[in-house]
Amino acid sequence: MSKLPKCPQCSSEYTYEDGNMYICPECGHEWNKDSVAEGPSERIFKDAHGNILYDGDAVTVIKDLKVKGSSLVVKVGTKVKNIRLIEGDHDIDCKIDGIGAMKLKSTFVKKT
Repeated sequence: MSKLPKCPQCSSEYTYEDGNMYICPECGHEWNKDSVAEGPSERIFKDAHGNILYDGDAVTVIKDLKVKGSSLVVKVGTKVKNIRLIEGDHDIDCKIDGIGAMKLKSTFVKKT
């Protein structure tokens, strides 16, 4: 049985290799072998305890966090609803009651 990937356009299993390319004989689609080797680049976001986070989850802050540029502090136990996951160092975009919109690191929250 062949270990070649299925065609990403028509899902045909009859792909074949031609040099550094894969070719689908049914729809004529061609794609580079290197693009298949990389695979999907979806990042998995995890909280401080290793639970997987998703957009729309509710989380709780597990450590006092100073808000940069102000004298405000996000206290331990603060609940944050409806988070949005984003790429970057601070990977949670949210609104906190009494403070407003801000970004958090997933390592400082736990899923509720």
